[in-house]
Amino acid sequence: MQYADLLIENHGKVVVIRLNRPKAMNALNDNMMNELGDALYKFDADPSVNVIVLTGSEKVFAAGADIAAMANYTYADTYPGNYIGRNWEHILNVRKPVIGVVAGYALGGGCELAMMCDMLIAADSAKFGQPEIKVGVTPGAGGTQRLPRTIGKYKAMDMLLTCRMIDAAEAERNGLVSRVFPADKVMEEALAIANSIAGMSVSVAMAIKDSVNRAFETTLTEGVRYERRYFHAGFGTEAQKEGMSAFLEKRAPNFEGK
Repeated sequence: MQYADLLIENHGKVVVIRLNRPKAMNALNDNMMNELGDALYKFDADPSVNVIVLTGSEKVFAAGADIAAMANYTYADTYPGNYIGRNWEHILNVRKPVIGVVAGYALGGGCELAMMCDMLIAADSAKFGQPEIKVGVTPGAGGTQRLPRTIGKYKAMDMLLTCRMIDAAEAERNGLVSRVFPADKVMEEALAIANSIAGMSVSVAMAIKDSVNRAFETTLTEGVRYERRYFHAGFGTEAQKEGMSAFLEKRAPNFEGK
């Protein structure tokens, strides 16, 4: 696949989508987000791909939405045109695991896009921030919603109201990222994690992702019921038969095509 603002790398069952607008510090514009949606949907539908990795460059994941593109927008341009909603949230419809890998800056819309991933892995060079108040607007892609759900109300208020950036170590302490690695090793480590997941049953990985996401949309009782339906249904799948047989036979399971 050839894109103007993305680079694609294939690693067996893992595919890497790299944001690539270096002159604009990977600022998120309509073309990039349209291309990202196209790539995500294609790989989600590709049976040879089990895990998607989303990353930027060594210096920046994404510095935010493209202010140069939106500076002259009016309310009539944004609300009726569904700015952000029309093409930023395709990632939320992807059923396979999406791992975000952040090196350098993830600011504003870049931080919000990172938070839409299922797991976040950070280089020790990563910095996260929501500086929208400094340019006279609120966050518009989940900064006031996903951030407090992830790190808590008061830490989120601090970042949102003061524009304070946090580094990778603080992001890990706050629960914003899963793991932190040295910058020169982060992609190697991320691919190892992605390949580990890709070696499991893709159908079970999708069910786990769906169940965890449901936890944020419903009560605990309903969430557990939802989870248990998946658990019960699993006993009618090849993945369960292979996984439990492999355990009892003391061998590695083969989840290919399961």
